[in-house]
Amino acid sequence: MGLLERMGLREAAVPEGKELVVAGTVETLGHRLEELTESYSALIMAREDVGWQKITQDAAQEFSRQGLKTSAELSRVFVIANPLLKRGNALRVAYVHGQGVGTTATGDGAEGSQDVNGLIQEWLDDPEVREVFAGAQAQERNETSLTTDGNVFFSLFTNPLTGRVNPRLIDFDEVEDKVTKPGDKTTTWYYLRAWVEVDGSGREVQRKAYYPDITYRPLARPKFIQHAGSTERIEVMWDAPIFHVKVNALNGWKFGIGDAYAALPWARGFKEFLEDWALHMKSVSRIAWQSVSGKKSDAQAKRQQLAALGNMPAGSIVNSTADSKLEAMPKSGVTINSESAKPLAAMVASALGLPVTMLLSDPGSTGARAVAETLDRPTRLEMQSRQEVWREARRQILGYVIDQAVLAPRGPLKGSLERDGDRIRVKLPRPQDRTLTITYPDLEEIPLDVIMDALTAANGHVPPLLIAELIMRALKVRDVDEWLEEMKDDDGNFIDPTVTAGQAAADAFRRGEDPASVLQ
Repeated sequence: MGLLERMGLREAAVPEGKELVVAGTVETLGHRLEELTESYSALIMAREDVGWQKITQDAAQEFSRQGLKTSAELSRVFVIANPLLKRGNALRVAYVHGQGVGTTATGDGAEGSQDVNGLIQEWLDDPEVREVFAGAQAQERNETSLTTDGNVFFSLFTNPLTGRVNPRLIDFDEVEDKVTKPGDKTTTWYYLRAWVEVDGSGREVQRKAYYPDITYRPLARPKFIQHAGSTERIEVMWDAPIFHVKVNALNGWKFGIGDAYAALPWARGFKEFLEDWALHMKSVSRIAWQSVSGKKSDAQAKRQQLAALGNMPAGSIVNSTADSKLEAMPKSGVTINSESAKPLAAMVASALGLPVTMLLSDPGSTGARAVAETLDRPTRLEMQSRQEVWREARRQILGYVIDQAVLAPRGPLKGSLERDGDRIRVKLPRPQDRTLTITYPDLEEIPLDVIMDALTAANGHVPPLLIAELIMRALKVRDVDEWLEEMKDDDGNFIDPTVTAGQAAADAFRRGEDPASVLQ
């Protein structure tokens, strides 16, 4: 560029192969570049959002009916084969059902009441009922189903003549759909079940049936349901209604999802970590010593010598030359240890609502036990919440048993009914007779002497039969309900075991009763 060009008296010559660009064009291009930069940033943000969209789509697919089946199948395998989930499920079962449950009804047949308590005690002690619902094995199996499937279906087969109820379980995989009242997702009408049944000739037959909900009893009860545009007529099992127990269900969901679902990826990660750690340790332990040689021929000879060293006893002495170097394999690089997997186990414990120290059966290092004790109260509260789920299930099912004993022509109870839309309400002459008391022993360990001192102080202010019940439950006596029946006479009056026969006869005489009757 010459002097005139520098002074602005003449335009500079355009270099060969170059073109002049107007200043406005440069500004326009700069503005477009900014727009492109903003668009690129938006594309980056959109790419980040794809991950969240993918999660949403996966959740929608995962919580479909097929997704729930897949989740249940994986959880069943893991609860059996994975030690963490097996231990976690066993702990949950022990917390919820390990100490048993007691059930009594107020009506005991005394003073004009109906023997509702005798009815439910007989029903709970029935072998078929214990196998499906009330027995220890049944409670463990049903709680495990909530861990894996998140759903338990009790089908209550009812004899319409006698009112006898025989409970059966329906597999979660067989329940295809849940039909609710139009416009009301909280009111269930039917459960659609599809299953394979083997007939007398050994041939498999595909069957379908609708089962009504335990509370659904409309005036018109069709034997078959045929949907519009379909030729298939599906039978309705009116004498086998279903009570559905579900957990971890959000608002509007038809089905629940198992407790183990959130723990599956972390349980798998824990298993894979320990497998990799074991493989690493095995590979490190294969080579204990390292020999360095300058020549290939020397290395071959030393390999033979080292093989012979492997058979020598501990404490042996080796004499080597100056050009031989034998040193132990360095361990400074081996920093992976099994304790590094604890965060994965902690995620499994969080998903199951358990302290990681209990899940791993390991109190850990100093201070870890104190941490476990601080977590014990939240754990108890979570398990008590699950006990409330089963308490409500027991209350509903026993309420159905009592209702059928009234509604059946040959039922053992008497009462009246009134209709409320698609439901019926059964009333006993004394409504308080059907009041149920369902008791789970307290999960909090209160010293026995503290409990006994409190009961002693309450004596005289609380009915003696209740004091006797609380004492037996504190002492963890099995079959408290049956022992309470032994402590009552034919009229339902409490028999004080500390009173002598003479005192009992005198008390009977004062009441105007036959003293000899109390001595029989």
